[in-house]
Amino acid sequence: MNGNEIHGTTVITVRRDNLVAMGADGQVTQGNAIILKSNARKVRRIYNDQVLVGFAGATADAFALLEQFEGLLNKFQGNVRKSAIELAKKWRMDKALGRLDALIAVADKDVSLLISGSGDVIEPSDGILAIGSGGTYAYAAGKALYLHTKLNASEIVRESLLLAASICVYTNDSITMEEIRID
Repeated sequence: MNGNEIHGTTVITVRRDNLVAMGADGQVTQGNAIILKSNARKVRRIYNDQVLVGFAGATADAFALLEQFEGLLNKFQGNVRKSAIELAKKWRMDKALGRLDALIAVADKDVSLLISGSGDVIEPSDGILAIGSGGTYAYAAGKALYLHTKLNASEIVRESLLLAASICVYTNDSITMEEIRID
């Protein structure tokens, strides 16, 4: 890291019962010591509010990838899995896209996926997915809450992000959340 790199994101998505929720903290950090922004919005709804997306990594890179993903969603009529696979293939094969440094979490009523530039499209077996600097903390908290409480998906996301914020210097407690009800 050269000290000028901008990072610091925690995104988590949890799927439980009739709800899928995704949330993120708001901190953007430069290097090891400078908080540039505390209320960034890293989780969004796309495709007629039917798909949740969250990103970690270089912001401009993430937006470029989200734009590509949204175009593929339109092309494949909202098929998240097909769009994710096509984005991962394109990201891995295209020289310009291949240089982009970001991770994307996506979720709809049927599936939650991690999409990476190394060609990975991963569906978590437990319905919990977390990315970013504080992702491991949020995932561990989310997994424990999922296994040992009756909290719903949104409550688990919120509590997991708050726990990550209490121990990760790159995560804060300015939380943005979105959810989709599953019928």
